[in-house]
Amino acid sequence: STLFPYTTLFRSKKITVPADAAIDASVDIGPIPAGFGIAARLAISLPGMDRAVAQDLIDTAHQVCPYSNATRGNIVVELTLV
Repeated sequence: STLFPYTTLFRSKKITVPADAAIDASVDIGPIPAGFGIAARLAISLPGMDRAVAQDLIDTAHQVCPYSNATRGNIVVELTLV
């Protein structure tokens, strides 16, 4: 399953993700020195979770995410806990 890394992460941290968790994603395009580039902004909502636990989960998930790994250093990514 494509969710396997995340499921393993949640279980290893003994975290239950809220059923009403949500991510609002925005992708921007604009000029960079060598043409055009993109940037991603993710507003992450984890209602009812302790903010420190939620932020740690977001930061850790960003390290194992295949999309993050594929784009790390190539695009600007902003992760915000809302």
